[in-house]
Amino acid sequence: MIKTCFLCLLVSHVVLGIDGAPKGRILQGETVFDITNYGAKGDGTTDDAMALIQAWRAGCDSAGAARILVPAGKSFMMGEVIMRGPCKAAKPIVLDIQGTINANPEPSSYSNMMWILIEYVDGMIVTGGGTIHGQGQNVWKYADDTTRMPVSFTFQSSKNGDINNLNFVDAMGFHTKLIDSIDLKVSHLKITAPDESPNTDGMHFSNATNVDMSDCVIGTGDDCISIGTGSKNMLFQRIQCGPGHGLSVGSLGKRPDELPVGNITFLNCSLSGTTNGARIKSYHNSPELTADHIIYKDIIMDKVKNPILIDQHYDSKTKSEQSSVKISDVHFINIKGTTISKVPILLNCSSKYPCDNIELADISLKPEPPLTESSSACVSTTNLKVSGTIIPPAPTACTVP
Repeated sequence: MIKTCFLCLLVSHVVLGIDGAPKGRILQGETVFDITNYGAKGDGTTDDAMALIQAWRAGCDSAGAARILVPAGKSFMMGEVIMRGPCKAAKPIVLDIQGTINANPEPSSYSNMMWILIEYVDGMIVTGGGTIHGQGQNVWKYADDTTRMPVSFTFQSSKNGDINNLNFVDAMGFHTKLIDSIDLKVSHLKITAPDESPNTDGMHFSNATNVDMSDCVIGTGDDCISIGTGSKNMLFQRIQCGPGHGLSVGSLGKRPDELPVGNITFLNCSLSGTTNGARIKSYHNSPELTADHIIYKDIIMDKVKNPILIDQHYDSKTKSEQSSVKISDVHFINIKGTTISKVPILLNCSSKYPCDNIELADISLKPEPPLTESSSACVSTTNLKVSGTIIPPAPTACTVP
């Protein structure tokens, strides 16, 4: 009697497309939708975007567990890719990027200034150890305050997402954006771009709730992490930042419809050679909103220019009205290392809505030679709380209009 090996049948089963050609294979209980089965060439010149879109559509609409595979060993050039849910596939659906995806170097290829967009998906893992290369070196010379460049990877209007074990390189604009989404895990990412690359934030959050990000290495030409409107309940641990503009809450208050941010914690992070460290920033002439319950704790600084900074006059030389962002309940705890700034602790708050309940505890920021001395400063801050050793000495008084 011949016994049937159910697992062997499971592994070898093939899913056929409408043309009868093999499209996906089932592996350990999930169907794998390999983009090369949908026409991807991986020759570096053919635009393989449609192959990924078709593989996604097939996987998203399938009945069981689905894995969309970008296979290792090849470089796939792609223009705009939109992967839209909701999906019928069992949760979580997996985007497995093992190879390299290179952006089409022409910015006009991206109608919404987004390269790879995932939206309206509940339960998704993006992983694989591969590389998403934005080819930004071709367009950075055209970037300015009025010219937007495509974001490499956007995760939007989704929930229960897990993004891990990927490399992002040389985005044209921001490397990643997580927008209007809830319950997100991010870990083991490496995000790199030259320090002179403009507006290449590592990861930006907007209206993101319940975020747990850890064990990432980020070095770019702008903020390593930037947290924008409506974001709350966020924990960042073991983030290595540098080069770049630091770990930033903000910029806040640029647009009239912005929402409060709060419950944001950075723990056990390190910054090296950055222009800022722990930073909160807002614009003049802003809508009324709050930024509160923010903690920077156990942070190591190495040759950081502005290690501790609240700047409510960010990029506002042409706007006379003070910021209406109310910053309160902010804690800078156990922050140590070296600085190249003469004023490494600067609380430069709004005279319209002074900062309130700011804590400095156990701070040691020593000047990096040839700098020999430094100081701290405080403007428009009430209820400043100081404890432990503070180097340089904390402000003895804060000017409040």
